[in-house]
Amino acid sequence: MNRTLLVKNVMCIVTCDDSDRVLRDADVFVKDGVIVSVRKAGDTAEREADEVIDGRHMVMYPGLVNTHHHLYQTFSRNLPQVQNMELFDWLKTLYEIWKNLDEETVYWSSLTGIAELLKYGCTTVLDHHYVFPDSGNGSADLIGTQFAAADVLGARFYATRGSMDLSVKDGGLPPDSVVQSVDAIMKDSEELVRRYHDRSPFAMHRVALAPCSPFSVSETLLRETAVLARDLKVRMHTHLCETKDEENYMLERFGIRPLEYMRRLGWTGDDVWYAHGIHFNDEELKFLAETGTGVAHCPASNMKLSSGIARIPEMLKLGVRVGLAVDGSASNDGSSLLEEIRTAFLLHRLNASHEAPSAYAFLKMATRGSASVLGWEEIGSVEEGKAADFFLIDSRRPALIGAQEDFAGAPAAIGIREPVDITVVNGRVVVRDGHLTGMDEAVLSEKANQVFEKYIGR
Repeated sequence: MNRTLLVKNVMCIVTCDDSDRVLRDADVFVKDGVIVSVRKAGDTAEREADEVIDGRHMVMYPGLVNTHHHLYQTFSRNLPQVQNMELFDWLKTLYEIWKNLDEETVYWSSLTGIAELLKYGCTTVLDHHYVFPDSGNGSADLIGTQFAAADVLGARFYATRGSMDLSVKDGGLPPDSVVQSVDAIMKDSEELVRRYHDRSPFAMHRVALAPCSPFSVSETLLRETAVLARDLKVRMHTHLCETKDEENYMLERFGIRPLEYMRRLGWTGDDVWYAHGIHFNDEELKFLAETGTGVAHCPASNMKLSSGIARIPEMLKLGVRVGLAVDGSASNDGSSLLEEIRTAFLLHRLNASHEAPSAYAFLKMATRGSASVLGWEEIGSVEEGKAADFFLIDSRRPALIGAQEDFAGAPAAIGIREPVDITVVNGRVVVRDGHLTGMDEAVLSEKANQVFEKYIGR
C-alpha cells in the first residue's frame, strides 16, 4: 500500500498524549494509516507524500471516539409526541416505530448519523444496535449493513451486536416482534464476530456483544453472552443505571440493585462498559474503579430524558474509566460529539462548580478516555505509532477570535458549532472544507429523506 500523507506547518497540535503536550509549528507524517512522525516544522525527513495538507493557521486535535450510539434512531428524532417523555414511556412509544426497521432504513440512517459524526471530528464510531425485527425470513444482516455504510464514508466502525429476549408478555418493554430467542442471538453473535471482528491494532471493523438493558433481557441471555464474549475475546456493553425507574424495576423484580445484578451474572471487569451510569452510589463507584469497568457518559441524552446527572467528577477522582458519547439521535437529536464535549463541560460546571473537571478534561474524555473504555490503545491521541485519526480547524474562523490562549480547552469552553475543516481517518481525508469526501451530501440528503418518509409512514 505505502500510502503517505504529510500535514505540514501545523500551527498548533493538541496531542492528548500522556504528557498533555500542545505543540506549535509541527509536521505530522503518516504512512499506511499510522502516524510515523510528529516533529518541528521543517525537521521532517519526508518532505514529499502522496497527499500534502497545509496546516498553517490550523489547529489539530485527535479524532474523537464515540462510545455509545443508536444510529437507527436518526430516523426517529425530533418527534413531538416523545419530546417531553422519560425513558420507559419514551421507549414504549418509539418501539412502535422501530419495529418497522429494515436493511434500507438501517443503511441510510447509519449513513446519516456517521456523516454528522465525521463532519464534527469523530473518527471512531461505536454503535449499539439492538432492534432486530422479525423479517419473516431471518436473512437481514443489519450489522453488515452498518459496516457497509461506514465503509462508504471512511469511518472507523465498532459495531455491537445488541439483543433483547424479554417482550411485553414477559414483563419487558419491547413488542414481541423485535425480541429473539437466546439461541438465535448466540448463533448470530458468534457469526458476526467471526465475519467482521478485526483484532489488528489499526482495524477499521470491530464487534462487541451488547444485550440492551436489564429490563429487556433475561438472566440467561446476560449470562450466556458474558460466557460467549469471553470465549471469543470480545468486549461487552449494555445500558445500566440510567434512571430511577430502572433501579426500582430491579429492586422490585430481583431485590437487588442493578450493578449487583450485573456483577452476579459476570458483567463487570475491564472488558465491560456501561452506557449512562447515572445512579451509582458511593460504594458502587469504588467497585467500578477497582474492577476497571467503564462508563459511557451521555449528558445531552440524560438531560433530554430527565434521567439525571452522572457523577463524573467523583468517577474521575476514583479512577473510573469514562468515555464520552452522543447516545441515540432520538434522545440527543444530533450526532455531534463536539457539541457533547461542551454540553458536558457546562452541565458539570453548573452541577459541581469548582469540583467539575477542566475544559480540557472533557476533550480528553472524548479521546483518550473513550479509547480506554473501548480497550483500544492505538486511537485517541496524536503521537508517533498511533492511528492517523485527527481533525483540523482553521483558527481564523470568527468563533475562535480571542480564544487562542487555550486551544486545548476551546472545544469545551468555547464550543465548535460548525463542521470541522478536515477530518482524517486511517490516514485518509474523509471531510474536506467541511464536506464529506466519500459521498455527495445532496444525494445523501435526498435519498435519506425519501427512505425516512417511507419508514415513518409505516
